[in-house]
Amino acid sequence: QVQLVESGGGLVQPGGSLRLSCAASGSRFRIYTRRWYRQAPGKQPELVASMTNDGSTNYADSVKGRFTISRDNAKNTVYLQMNSLKPEDTAVYYCNADIWVPSTTSAYWGQGTQVTVSS
Repeated sequence: QVQLVESGGGLVQPGGSLRLSCAASGSRFRIYTRRWYRQAPGKQPELVASMTNDGSTNYADSVKGRFTISRDNAKNTVYLQMNSLKPEDTAVYYCNADIWVPSTTSAYWGQGTQVTVSS
């Protein structure tokens, strides 16, 4: 009943910026904790950023000071603003959220969007 659709990935040069979006849609639901993960080939998944229901945020040390997670509740959308991008940021980025749908709360995932940082 809930789908998360991601957009905003692409190719960018080192030092550049991208803004990822993750929009939720469906029937009756309520979104709680929101997260962005990333996974590069041959590497373990990494939690990049999270935002709790009250708006508190946390970031991985590798992106702290460069990435910002935000939300627009009116649009049911969460964003990841990525600045000062580095080649090591190259990965598939996935949004994730804990969502209540009658009658339980569970984790939902976006389809992933590729971010490539290269000269």
